[in-house]
Amino acid sequence: MNCLVLVDIQNDFVPGGALAVPQGDRIVPIVNRLLPSFDLVVATQDWHPITHGSFAVNHSGHQPGDRIDLHGLPQILWPTHCVQGTPGAEFVPGLDPERCNQIFVKGMDPTVDSYSGFYDNGRRQATGLGDYLQGKGVTDVYVAGLATDYCVKFTVLDALQLGFNTYLIEDACRGVNLQAGDVTHAVQDMRAAGAQVITSEETLKHLGAAH
Repeated sequence: MNCLVLVDIQNDFVPGGALAVPQGDRIVPIVNRLLPSFDLVVATQDWHPITHGSFAVNHSGHQPGDRIDLHGLPQILWPTHCVQGTPGAEFVPGLDPERCNQIFVKGMDPTVDSYSGFYDNGRRQATGLGDYLQGKGVTDVYVAGLATDYCVKFTVLDALQLGFNTYLIEDACRGVNLQAGDVTHAVQDMRAAGAQVITSEETLKHLGAAH
């Protein structure tokens, strides 16, 4: 049983959004081409309260990009993004949420950020995604979305840790690259942890052969 996990393909993460990932919108047609080939499709959605501790505006004297300690965890401060109920938190137009079997929201606790689709950054709480996939008998997890060097990376690493055969669909992701080389290093980290890094074309061939 395979599953495509779509990570945070939301308005605030594409050009024009509050925390725009360069070319983030370009993954949508790639993702749409992949959707019909999967047994199961789930999506994660950043869903922050306005008071979230990762927002620079909530820390006097700080700017986006600053690094602080947030309740015992290192935290990069971000522009205010994906606030619950705002247009920025909605899925990008052109991505069909109806194609998703389940949506998992994350980042609701203002005291801790949540990059991974499985757990918050302190691994204090699970989103339910891991139990859901295990309950469905999923063995192979394919990850696409935004951003390669943050939420995609930590989702991939957690999927591996939970024992799934895990694939990063590299051309169906885009990165922030706060520092030059961040995306390259993130892909190296995922590969070193055991992820298979493949293209969307390879994914379609792989799934075609499996069926």
